[in-house]
Amino acid sequence: MNSTFQLTGGWVEVIAGSMFSGKSEELIRRVRRSMIAKKRVQVFKSHLDNRYSGVFSVGSHDGRTVDAIPVDSASQVAVRLDPFAQVIAIDEVQFLDDGIVDVAADLALRGRRVILAGIDSDFRGEPFGPMPKLMCQAEVVDKLHAICVMCGAPASRNQRLIDGKPAHWDSPQIMVGGTESYEARCRACHKVLKGDQPSLL
Repeated sequence: MNSTFQLTGGWVEVIAGSMFSGKSEELIRRVRRSMIAKKRVQVFKSHLDNRYSGVFSVGSHDGRTVDAIPVDSASQVAVRLDPFAQVIAIDEVQFLDDGIVDVAADLALRGRRVILAGIDSDFRGEPFGPMPKLMCQAEVVDKLHAICVMCGAPASRNQRLIDGKPAHWDSPQIMVGGTESYEARCRACHKVLKGDQPSLL
């Protein structure tokens, strides 16, 4: 956590940003530091993401991993919670339903540290899943940036590519993929096809 103030009781931290910005790496770093501090930690991840380490661990692009429980809903998180866990971390939280907002708030009220990492905007540049509400309720929000592959500027957008070309606006919101399907881009270089013409968001 990068804040300069000391939090007491329970709280919610959100690590937001585009793909390739280091969100999972930062979540893993905070989890490992909690373990070094002898905290009881429980990690969850969306079952949709099995790109780097399979479904039973959180993996970063640089190869670091930590064991995790795969879930596909907020209710599954609630049911599988370790009642003695002091730190609860969830990766790829954008794939979960809005119920995760209440789950996170309840955990914080019960004195838990809740660490959530997720993509804050989809390939269109629009808010993704429960991320806006989570960022609103969190005590700490860190927005990370990647590097735009086109111009080298800080990247905050996810450029989806279909056969090497920008995806159409009407494409499904969720399409799991890595460097073969996505690039990190800045606002100026990000494109989404609308009709027959690409347009900048």
